Amino acid sequence: MARMTWIFSPEPVGTPEAAALRRDYYGDVAGSYWKRPATETEIDEGLTADGVERLTPPTGQFLVGRFGGKPASCGGVLLLDGERAELTRVFVRPAFRGTGGAGLLMTGLEDAARALGARRMVLNTRLDLVEARALYTRHGYEEIPAYCTGPYMDIWYGKEL
Repeated sequence: MARMTWIFSPEPVGTPEAAALRRDYYGDVAGSYWKRPATETEIDEGLTADGVERLTPPTGQFLVGRFGGKPASCGGVLLLDGERAELTRVFVRPAFRGTGGAGLLMTGLEDAARALGARRMVLNTRLDLVEARALYTRHGYEEIPAYCTGPYMDIWYGKEL
């Protein structure tokens, strides 16, 4: 039997697989916040004008991770200025969690940020996203002062690249 492996590659956000991962990401985080499944209409509304078009060089990058050839994860980096990139839309589909993909995705996103010229990565998240926060701290992210504001931002992290 062939061993399953993770492969990560840059991909335009509008490809069918990237778009499906983005929908799953939004449904997962919104459903967690609302404590109920997000509807298709809510997902459509949440993805409308979300700025994802900036996740392409030279302003950012979007990665899709495949496990055993199946689209299983995604994440993006967005340049905020000449030295900082923001980590965004980090997601592993539930069926692929526990396979080591989240850590590999983090490494790939940090490499993508460095390739864009970033020397520091920052991110914001919600306090209820306990697993995500644990992932970030496992990878060396430390709490920092708020660098932005918004309705779904409770805590901010940063890391020197």
